[in-house]
Amino acid sequence: MTLGAGDLVEVNREASVQFVRPFLFRVIRVLDWVTFDGWVWLDGYQLDAKGDAVARRSIFVQPAGLIRRSAPVPRRSTRVAGAPARTARRRL
Repeated sequence: MTLGAGDLVEVNREASVQFVRPFLFRVIRVLDWVTFDGWVWLDGYQLDAKGDAVARRSIFVQPAGLIRRSAPVPRRSTRVAGAPARTARRRL
């Protein structure tokens, strides 16, 4: 798997045994540090379920174990913040 800035991946035990609980990770860059064959260092942000960054991390993983994901879909509000509430119009 080729990784680059902006990619969203699920990091789990398949990527490295240190990650027991899966989490989403937004890649900032692939670090060019010398590693073992089949492993890379990734710099990026760990995301919560809403897609918000909760921690900046550098992680050591096997790209073959990562799962590419699409961006989490934000929940939509039924009303735009700051917009006045709609009122029923009376007919004359």
